[in-house]
Amino acid sequence: MAEWLYEAGIGEARAALVERGDIVEMAVERDNERGPRAGAIVTARLTRKADASGRGLVTLADGATAQLTPVPAGLTEGSALLVEISREALPEGTGVKPPRARIAPHGARPAAGPDLLARITASGVSVRHISRGPDLLEQNGWSEALEEAASGIVARPQAMLRISLTPAMTLIDVDGAGSAADLAIAGARLAGETIRRFAIAGSIGIDLPTLTGKAERQAAAAALDAVLPQPFERTGVNGFGFLQIVRRKVRPSLPDRLAADPLLAAALALLRQAERATGHGALTIQAHPAVIARIESRQDWLDMLTTRIGATVGLREDARLAISGGHASRSQS
Repeated sequence: MAEWLYEAGIGEARAALVERGDIVEMAVERDNERGPRAGAIVTARLTRKADASGRGLVTLADGATAQLTPVPAGLTEGSALLVEISREALPEGTGVKPPRARIAPHGARPAAGPDLLARITASGVSVRHISRGPDLLEQNGWSEALEEAASGIVARPQAMLRISLTPAMTLIDVDGAGSAADLAIAGARLAGETIRRFAIAGSIGIDLPTLTGKAERQAAAAALDAVLPQPFERTGVNGFGFLQIVRRKVRPSLPDRLAADPLLAAALALLRQAERATGHGALTIQAHPAVIARIESRQDWLDMLTTRIGATVGLREDARLAISGGHASRSQS
């Protein structure tokens, strides 16, 4: 039976949909994310009418800008309006792509968009709230899946994926041994599972082995269809083994979030580890200086950690450690 595991962690909330011991979907939501969530109804003012792309610009109440599409005819610059956020701000290289908005439905009132907990609750699948005690996320492979999302390497005996983020699309390269037909089927299936697990959306390209036969190409496409839930649109597999998928993107994927700020990802993962460190007495967190600096910059995180573990927390820099190589230990075993 499927079940959502939900953890209100320090600095971020985490959720994993588990089926038969496997994480089939996962998500994080940081407490410092920029801009309103998808589905939020917010007041705005038209800053720029539609350009050649058909998109206008609005300034939100917090001063941030959002793309507006479509722009109602006759609306003048400076007009006040109520908009619904249709896509959240997205990381793009070292910058941020602004959110998208549309005119709010008639009769709507300002409201925050649903948070992670609200979204998984609305799915109709049971939600189990977890905190200290047995680490159910780890038992189902949480850290391993995070490492795959961060590195872009997803390896299984049947196939290996290399995920690359580009401004235009997410590219997934399939590699492995065996016949081209078998590898294409295994790779397409693994790609579909990975797209779902990491909430990859927008334009997605999958590079499968070259397939000469129509039946082989159709079998690979069917393998993906069997594991990736609708809605999405896709092309067929062409003779070069390339398949394109389009899924509606309303918020960053897990790889998007991890790639946008690796230091933040490392700091939050380390705080999770620190909260669950075994033993008693004072807690020491040892990590790369850049990670320690990120944790030190948020006294609220340290205060929350101190409260949750009931002990003092010390931070120790170690430049020999990799960004993701930090660890936490208690003074008494």
